Amino acid sequence: MEAQIAAPGFWDDNDRAQQVLRERTRIEKIIDLWDRLNRQQEDIRVLIELGGEAEDEEVLEEVRGLNDQLEKDVEGAEFQRMLAGPHDKNPCYFSINAGAGGTEAQDWAEMLLRMYLRYCERKGWKTEITDIQAGDEAGIKSVTFTVDGEYSYGYLKAEAGIHRLVRISPFDSNARRHTSFASVFLFPQIEDDIDIKVVESDLRVDTYRSSGAGGQHVNTTDSAVRLTHLPTGIVVACQCERSQHMNKATAMRMLRAKLYEKELLEREAQAAELAGDKKDIGWGSQIRSYVLHPYKMVKDLRTGVETGNPDAVLDGALEEFIVAFLMGVRRDVKDTDD
Repeated sequence: MEAQIAAPGFWDDNDRAQQVLRERTRIEKIIDLWDRLNRQQEDIRVLIELGGEAEDEEVLEEVRGLNDQLEKDVEGAEFQRMLAGPHDKNPCYFSINAGAGGTEAQDWAEMLLRMYLRYCERKGWKTEITDIQAGDEAGIKSVTFTVDGEYSYGYLKAEAGIHRLVRISPFDSNARRHTSFASVFLFPQIEDDIDIKVVESDLRVDTYRSSGAGGQHVNTTDSAVRLTHLPTGIVVACQCERSQHMNKATAMRMLRAKLYEKELLEREAQAAELAGDKKDIGWGSQIRSYVLHPYKMVKDLRTGVETGNPDAVLDGALEEFIVAFLMGVRRDVKDTDD
């Protein structure tokens, strides 16, 4: 790769050059991690020999600390190996849709939006809402946003599925307990060099006024764009840009990514299991339960990971759940919060 970069004419194709540079950076990080782990191991080995010969308890205590750190770093390296899918390193599009429960579910969808935006903020990832539909009384019916950060798709794919909330309803004057559902689905942003052809005649293009916050131009013209791919029924929309042309360009990128993801899923035997948005958004299909009453608990029904601090989870503390799922943690789980 260094030879490619040093070759004359490397920058003649700027897009290709940028792709090579990104790949080199990715490989360099792997090599640097490997070298660092080896150095840590060698330092510990030397300290063990020195401490053992001198029977120095202080040195041996230092060894224990370094060994604990090495163990954590090795576990981190093992986790990185789980993010080896063809698009795990890519940015992604992230969608949340309210399910059964009316206003309750729409409020729950908005709570999930805040949770994921906070998680992305903690990871240092950049997010941008591309389309949002407000709820009838509160919350949101649906939202799609982009996540731009290293391995954001690889991490967040663990969240695809149905999320259930159990709580005392703030919208019920009788203060009864309600159960609400919302679905999460995401797909990677694909490289421009992947050939997905979209025929113009297969598209229905609808324009409408942006419903979100924006300047006077955004909210007074039909700048928002919705694309319907007639052969597949896939619908994408964008209203975050200032012009109709820019919104259509963003929507086209989203459509190409969805079509590509659809093609990949159709090739895989477990397509139905992987496509979280293909499930009914209701009882019996949830991947995680968030219980705020009569007790407090968040439980992942795939891995068995649970916590008694739902406030922290709803503020974006999701790493434990995501890592456990991606590392293949499996435990027998019985959902007892009905």
